[in-house]
Amino acid sequence: MPIYRLPRELFFPEPSEAEPDGLLAVGGDLSPERLLRAYGAGIFPWFSEGSPILWWSPDPRLVLEPAWLHVPRSLARTVRRGRYRVTADAAFSQVIRCCADRTRPGQEGTWITGEMGLAYQRLHRLGFAHSFEAWEGPELAGGLYGVSLGSAFFGESMFADRPDASKVAFVRAVRWMAERGMDLVDCQVRTEHLARFGAREIPREDFLVRLSRALEKPTMRGRWNLEHPSEPPPAKQS
Repeated sequence: MPIYRLPRELFFPEPSEAEPDGLLAVGGDLSPERLLRAYGAGIFPWFSEGSPILWWSPDPRLVLEPAWLHVPRSLARTVRRGRYRVTADAAFSQVIRCCADRTRPGQEGTWITGEMGLAYQRLHRLGFAHSFEAWEGPELAGGLYGVSLGSAFFGESMFADRPDASKVAFVRAVRWMAERGMDLVDCQVRTEHLARFGAREIPREDFLVRLSRALEKPTMRGRWNLEHPSEPPPAKQS
């Protein structure tokens, strides 16, 4: 199948047109409008420094419904002991930088380029991108970030500087989102790390159906706050 070169207009081909590895299109920009259009269509950017912007929609897709969340026994003990204090949207820029700086097995450099970091910070200021942070005392020990639309959260990256810090943040994040009625956590592509939490691969077609349902619900825009789970912030349509 051809790989589409995007025009200046906010257009994406159908995800079913993607290559077997999930590559769908090249080019375009990282404007908030294009990024939100992409996520709403089940598409995300992923490219390295020096590469053109690449857009992906893999099949199958790794997803986690909050009800599927599995917390290993040892991690559950760490959560209960309260070693880490978890917050939301308290250090978004720092989480982005930490995720970008981490060396990952089998990966040279980072896909979180300076351009990508700025793009997600713009989404954060608009109330669509969010971070969850794990703190040990005053120090940031781990965290993750992603994009929220409707009742879906699109996880982008996570990091840990101390044992289990990002895992504790992830568990707290998923449980908090479940309390808020969110239905779907998009994990994009399979990793054993996320599969251990209960994430499952589903056909892209099924993922798009679930995503369409999630987008029928309002988006929780603005700063997220973990301290008052029973009092959600005002919901605004995206």
